[in-house]
Amino acid sequence: MFSILGTTGTLFKGPMEDLVRVQGVLPSSAARRTDAFLEHLNDAERRQHYTHWPQQPPSHAPAPPSPKNRQPAQAAGAYARVQSPATPARHALRTVGDVMSARVIVVGNDQTIQQGWQVLSDAGVGQAPVVGLAGGLVGLFSRAELLRLDQLPSPDQGTLAWRTWLGKPLASIMTTPVPAVYPDTDLRRLAQVLLLADLPGLPVLDAQENLVGFVSRKDVLKAVVHEPPLDLWS
Repeated sequence: MFSILGTTGTLFKGPMEDLVRVQGVLPSSAARRTDAFLEHLNDAERRQHYTHWPQQPPSHAPAPPSPKNRQPAQAAGAYARVQSPATPARHALRTVGDVMSARVIVVGNDQTIQQGWQVLSDAGVGQAPVVGLAGGLVGLFSRAELLRLDQLPSPDQGTLAWRTWLGKPLASIMTTPVPAVYPDTDLRRLAQVLLLADLPGLPVLDAQENLVGFVSRKDVLKAVVHEPPLDLWS
């Protein structure tokens, strides 16, 4: 499930297939690419594509030790547990909630561009959701907005022009409306929307449209490296 939010509130809420057809949010070619990806599948195949996860261990898994060898094996296992610290159990990652960051760095749409830049710099992040006076999501602010040559003063305009630009409100350059995602959204669909929208990440909302986290490309890549079995992505 995805939503699109802007300065006037929630503009859309629904599945990815409908999200990519909303005008003015994704590139115009996004819907065509998504249709080409899905058109050869029927409804049952689409559900299987997004919900099927291998449950059985691989056929080449080692056989359990025979009774006569069980005692030495148990002793070796106990010794290994004592020598190495306990690690959290690994599990297949399937949803946004499995990889998102619950640390939410936000900026206000009434803050200046300079203040927004300072928030990103202090937090060591490349983007942050933008919230309105009531705390609701209204946009996304990222370093990319600060690098757009069509919005920057020209080099020959002098210090005053740059100071004026940095004093503008974030609302003048933020990305809005912006897609948002939910903790139970399928990771494959998140990855596809990130690619189609060409965004560094998406805000994560709960059922009441409150910000509860942020999920970035980096979060997904870290999860692939450290957590799930690679056949999750096959």
